[in-house]
Amino acid sequence: MAISLWLNFPAILIELWFHYTSALHSFYVNCGGKEETINNITYEADPDKVGTSTFYRSTTHWAFSSSDIFLDDHTEEDALVLENKQLSSSIGQLYSNARLSPSSLTYYAFCLHNATYNVSLHFTEIQFTDGKNYSSLGRRIFDVYIQGKRELKDFNIKDEAGGAGKPILKNFTANVSDGTLEIRLQWTGKGTTVIPMRGVYGPLISAISVFDPVYKPQSESRGGISAVAKVGIVAAAAFATFLLVVGILWWSGCLRRRSTLERDLKGIELQTGSFTLRQIKDATNNFDAANKIGEGGFGPVYKGILADGKEIAVKQLSARSNQGNREFVTEIGMISALQHPHLVKLYGCCIEGNQLMLIYEYLENNSLARALFGTS
Repeated sequence: MAISLWLNFPAILIELWFHYTSALHSFYVNCGGKEETINNITYEADPDKVGTSTFYRSTTHWAFSSSDIFLDDHTEEDALVLENKQLSSSIGQLYSNARLSPSSLTYYAFCLHNATYNVSLHFTEIQFTDGKNYSSLGRRIFDVYIQGKRELKDFNIKDEAGGAGKPILKNFTANVSDGTLEIRLQWTGKGTTVIPMRGVYGPLISAISVFDPVYKPQSESRGGISAVAKVGIVAAAAFATFLLVVGILWWSGCLRRRSTLERDLKGIELQTGSFTLRQIKDATNNFDAANKIGEGGFGPVYKGILADGKEIAVKQLSARSNQGNREFVTEIGMISALQHPHLVKLYGCCIEGNQLMLIYEYLENNSLARALFGTS
């Protein structure tokens, strides 16, 4: 369990770092309009003319949902995007476009860094007019909720701004604790619904500005660690963790044992082959007790049959110390060097994981000990 945790620790570090660095600290949208850059702030485009009851997710970290339909039997298409080109020259592109909804319009910002944000909502009434004409009689009234809390009740853009076509900015603060910010505009059935035509009502918004006033980019922070340096720190931590895991495995003997054996075997000219643990398991039917033919000082001896039909005797060593390793190497060296018709033949060995095995020729009706050392 502990080793598994250590093995996954570098990945955990990298994932946490990626989550931190990819978290957003601001969110700007030009609702119903194209991308605009104002005072070095880029407002993302939001021009899609989707249906009224819909959920739309951008290619970045925000989305909006709209519900219900307009009470207008004569409109071929429910328009959610409004534009008043006559106002663009006087109030700018940020306020000459807007997104509209018949009942509920909700914007979501995802992957935000948990913090307290300044939220600014930009409004301009671009459907109704001033003066004494019929269109000036329209009244748009709705509520505004941020993070589920009602911040504005019976909000009327035209009245608050002092007339149609005039920008107004409403500022709030909102706490983000789960990476998500929700801004909802809700029509509650108040105001007019048929001026200047049937189906003109519902919440409307021109732009959204959200930012963390405390956050400063690393390039602007004094004494801050750059992103490249932080990535280097994470990489170094991951490498150190890898070395620690290797050290733990070495200390526990998992790697030391095999390395010692390989070093001891190096230089011995073996006239034998090597076997995999899979081959030996298949030959002995996974060390079935029925195939056990004896017990030696270093462990049990099993009879087995290789894939080519050759019968073998498998001496499974259970030595866990360096002394056992030396005896293992000594036995391989001696038997492989002494090839004689009257001596049992050593086919090879298996060194895999914590398994140390010698594979001998199987001699019918005699024990391996007798074949090796005689009756005495």
